[in-house]
Amino acid sequence: MNVAVVGTGYVGLVVGACLAEAGNDVVCADVDARKVEQLRQNKIPIFEPGLEPLVVSNQAEGRLSFTTDVGASVEASEIVFIAVGTPPDEDGSADLQHVLSVARTIGDHMNRPKTVITKSTVPVGTAQKVRDAIASRTKQAFHVCSNPEFLKEGAAVDDFMKPDRVVVGVDSDEAAQVLAELYAPFVRTGNPLIFMDIPSAELTKYAANAMLATRVSFMNQVAELCEHVGADVDLVRKGIGSDARIGPAFLFPGPGYGGSCFPKDVRALIRTADGFGLSLDVLKSVEAVNFRQRKRLLHMVSAALGGKLSGATVGVWGLAFKARTDDMRESPAIDLIEGLLSAGATVRAHDPEANESARRVFGDRIVYTDRAYEAVQGADALVIVTEWLEFRNPDFARLKTLLTRPIIIDGRNLYDPAKLKKLGFQYHGIGRRGAA
Repeated sequence: MNVAVVGTGYVGLVVGACLAEAGNDVVCADVDARKVEQLRQNKIPIFEPGLEPLVVSNQAEGRLSFTTDVGASVEASEIVFIAVGTPPDEDGSADLQHVLSVARTIGDHMNRPKTVITKSTVPVGTAQKVRDAIASRTKQAFHVCSNPEFLKEGAAVDDFMKPDRVVVGVDSDEAAQVLAELYAPFVRTGNPLIFMDIPSAELTKYAANAMLATRVSFMNQVAELCEHVGADVDLVRKGIGSDARIGPAFLFPGPGYGGSCFPKDVRALIRTADGFGLSLDVLKSVEAVNFRQRKRLLHMVSAALGGKLSGATVGVWGLAFKARTDDMRESPAIDLIEGLLSAGATVRAHDPEANESARRVFGDRIVYTDRAYEAVQGADALVIVTEWLEFRNPDFARLKTLLTRPIIIDGRNLYDPAKLKKLGFQYHGIGRRGAA
């Protein structure tokens, strides 16, 4: 099938490369000429495991191309994905200006009937706005569908190629048939292709992310309670996660959720409900808990250093909001490091992939190291922010010699408190018994 993907950000690039891998002829369009030229040279602007080989091989085979001519890409395709950004507006609602601009361009270049698919995360009612924008520019017949993405950063290629489910909101049987054919190679093992009305599909994406964010904030509050009653959140997590009705996913306490989806989508869903006179009190509490949790590591470092942050040096392991990505958007590391800098501390930091992304946030205000142990050299404490695999089993004897004080603040509960205490460390975890 001939497919256009408008937008070569995180979602658009993964969608385009994976659809090309399945044999479709895909052109990815973007108004950013510099990014398009980099992609033509197989220079991937984001770190996502498995993505670069797909881009390289499918460009070589002629199934994937990149262009700045959005109109030409629309004219050449029978299916058009809208995958541009929907950044939060000042009130937290999704900003649809880029989505609707693309819709108008599609209408201007509607040279034959097409199926238009919103892949961007958009609030309920956006498909109708897209339909109206296209219809204002053309008399051609077309379909508008909603196909929300459920891609986890760090596992996006696998998520697309082997999805748990594919959710599609359609406006006709004809559109459903087109989407069924497009996704057939990806659901051969029996995972469901779920068709529904368009508003339900639009809401499903937000509801899914809001539920996951709720689990994260819930466990962070349980962890805080554990510290007061003398319980260990790791044991509590295993106890409740073994319940088939609950399951183990997203029950790990930590420094709060971040990234491009959870914060933005929770806020957008709250604002959507506000627009209908409804108050999503649970999600407002989720957001409030997360705001407090993102300050937690800073308070833990301050307490461990006796409240004396000025003049202290703090080593930080992990800058991205999660492992297997270089994405710094709303990372808990930002709150921690800005707080440390404001208090007069020096920060030495290492992340396997996000050092350059972090440089765009902090500039030269912190020291970036190429190796993890370099970040610890001469530090008064080490803080674990991101759960990269290479941080899980370090040489503790070496750490002890590098630190001026044997203090570890473990924001991801990677280490055994009893083991660290036996080794002579002052250990602080999230809701862990036997720490310090």
